[in-house]
Amino acid sequence: MIEDWWTTFVGHGAATDDGFTITTFNGIRFHRWVESTMATLTRRIFLKDSAMAMTAMSMGGLNPSQLCAKRTSRAKLPVAAIVTEYRENSHADVIIGKILDGYEQDGGVGPDLTVASMFTDQVPENDMSRELAKKHGFPIFETIEEAITLGGDNVAVAGVLNIGEHGKYPNTPDTDQIMYPRRRFFDEAVETFRRYGKVVPVFNDKHLSHNWKDAKHMYDTAQEMAIPFMAGSSLPVAWRVPPVTLPMGCEIEQALALGYGPLEGYGFHALETLQCMVERRNEGESGVVSVQAVQGDDVWQAERDGLWSRELLQAAVDPQSHARIDNLEDKWSKNDAVYLVEYRDGLRAAVAMASGVAGRFAFAARLKGQPKPVATWFRLQDGKPYGHFGYLVQANEHMIHTGRPAYPVERTLLTTGVLDTAMHSLAANHRRLETPFLDVQYEAVDWPFASGVPGPPRKT
Repeated sequence: MIEDWWTTFVGHGAATDDGFTITTFNGIRFHRWVESTMATLTRRIFLKDSAMAMTAMSMGGLNPSQLCAKRTSRAKLPVAAIVTEYRENSHADVIIGKILDGYEQDGGVGPDLTVASMFTDQVPENDMSRELAKKHGFPIFETIEEAITLGGDNVAVAGVLNIGEHGKYPNTPDTDQIMYPRRRFFDEAVETFRRYGKVVPVFNDKHLSHNWKDAKHMYDTAQEMAIPFMAGSSLPVAWRVPPVTLPMGCEIEQALALGYGPLEGYGFHALETLQCMVERRNEGESGVVSVQAVQGDDVWQAERDGLWSRELLQAAVDPQSHARIDNLEDKWSKNDAVYLVEYRDGLRAAVAMASGVAGRFAFAARLKGQPKPVATWFRLQDGKPYGHFGYLVQANEHMIHTGRPAYPVERTLLTTGVLDTAMHSLAANHRRLETPFLDVQYEAVDWPFASGVPGPPRKT
């Protein structure tokens, strides 16, 4: 099987008799290797080549629709969509909808995937799934096993997309975390794989679970069964203004991510914003030793103690000019919080969930030897088709076609554990909680984020 990972980046190519594919994009020529050869490549070559692809993509400024249009045809692989609910602008809509109706969700070009089946855990009054099933001709099954086997006696899809977000589910009594059925979705898929003796790639939308125990179970099971596994937020692949990426092996002295909105649901996005940047530091990711979440007067005490930096917050609020925030304390909402994260290698980072200050996701850091902070705004498309999810779909397309995750699931394993601990710290009157279990180690990879800036939302 020819390795198709270059196609995800650069769009099109022509096979040659010697087992290579030559791809030309903006005057740059790339090679694609046979899968067995790719398996022998070193990390250094992988990073070099993927960095070249990132350069080409940023030069072209192409969105997923344009990349797809430039690509030669290949089979559309079938996926099972396992969702909590499917309604307008739900995560199911803005992810699965791009497979059904194209990246712009207007009937245009989309990924080389097709929805073969669907399972819906809940069916609200404004459900869209039944009409979409009629329109596109896919069945909706009563069980996850049937969705994966298409009601037969074998695994009949090439991938499983678990979208466990939205719907009416209970919250944990002490920490107020929503108990979405992500582990249940995963476990039922795994049981199906075991029953029929075949595994396929699995994607888990957002954090792995509301609690660390379930998240670690899912990760360990995927490792044990060699299931290609991805998870996470759309933030790491969203637009960045300016288009900042930290160099691999950089020395970060302190870092901060800015977020807003619900402390768990959007706090996860802010943590992924932080982690996709700091994972690139020297010696890679080594894990987290403690987490503390503070609110009210404890926020300002933590600042005085040097646990987070107002300078970095200012840089994150305005990445272009780093303009000073006047009267920050007056802008701070009583529900705003700061998550303080201490990494095993000594790095201290913070996530400022500051809805009263700015309604955006951003990142800022002090790098060794640089006089000013480096900062960027992780910009989203604020309306249909919510194009940042198109880049998330593109990463999943890559995994399903190649069997290789686009980026490490360990990133989301770690952010899941940090978020769960932060919620427990809030419930424990802001106590610092040690996290010896978060000894998550991995190396970052270069995977492109959206280039340019998002266009205006589609007119409805």
